[in-house]
Amino acid sequence: MAEVAGEEPFVPDMDRRKLMNSILLGSVGLNVAGLAVPYIAFFVPRTGGGAGGGLVAKDALGDDVKVSGWLATHQAGDRSLVQGLKGDATYLIVKEDKTIENYGLNAVCTHLGCVVPWNKAENKFMCPCHGSQYDKTGKVVRGPAPLSLALAHVNENDDKVVLTPWTETDFRTNVAPWWK
Repeated sequence: MAEVAGEEPFVPDMDRRKLMNSILLGSVGLNVAGLAVPYIAFFVPRTGGGAGGGLVAKDALGDDVKVSGWLATHQAGDRSLVQGLKGDATYLIVKEDKTIENYGLNAVCTHLGCVVPWNKAENKFMCPCHGSQYDKTGKVVRGPAPLSLALAHVNENDDKVVLTPWTETDFRTNVAPWWK
């Protein structure tokens, strides 16, 4: 552009510069906030989380465990695994009167995390990894495992087995639960 003699070159006034800076800052700020909010939210722990209705136990195929079906296929004294709280293997115990015990036992050994099988001949749980042993209620009777197996409440809701966290005193040791 050629300047006409006698005219001053165009210099934007301060109001226009402030407007352009505000538009630039706003557009950059929105993009940064759009990326930062989910990033920060990832590090904020979740709280609360529902009514505490429990988790329906799943069988080996991922189907809901129904009380009537379970009792029809499992005999008195049977201890069989289901998928329980946190996805851990959990034993459901059938009592002598053909009902399900009101607690389930987490099958993960408290020593190194092996799945502890029920040994019917010995009438106890015996860890194949390092020899820890637990009685029929999951209380540790021989180390190296330092703690008893974790407990979960077993309830029935619409013929489904529902597991909820055990938060009361451990009836086997009379101490607060370690697995909270």
